[in-house]
Amino acid sequence: MPHEDPVNWQPIREMPLIARMIDGALDDTREHLKTVAEARLRPHVLDDSTINRVERVHAEQMEFVDIYGQQISRWRTGKPSADQTRELDRMEAQNQQLRAATADVLALAAELRQGTIERVMGMSDLELGLQALLGSRGPDRR
Repeated sequence: MPHEDPVNWQPIREMPLIARMIDGALDDTREHLKTVAEARLRPHVLDDSTINRVERVHAEQMEFVDIYGQQISRWRTGKPSADQTRELDRMEAQNQQLRAATADVLALAAELRQGTIERVMGMSDLELGLQALLGSRGPDRR
């Protein structure tokens, strides 16, 4: 995990590498958000270990978002060229989008946790029957 190891700050010549990392993470997170959102109507197809994994991966990714932001700030203090400044602006916007998408995945995972198969199997017949009658799928849904 990023918080366990010291950060190895990169020189500005490594900007293309960091840009690819941010762009790739954003693309992957958007795709993952679509996939996880599909489970919203059927959270019982997920188990607690899957949700745990989603939360762990995206919490770690949020740490990287912070590191990327710090790296971009460090490069800005080094008087980058006009082209580099434009790329830093683009990277910063992408990183902000990555932060938002990662937060969305984490929020959706917390929501889905309420209806995992373990939660459904732990309900009494009465609770399941009431949910079926009321049309709710989880403790906070109606």
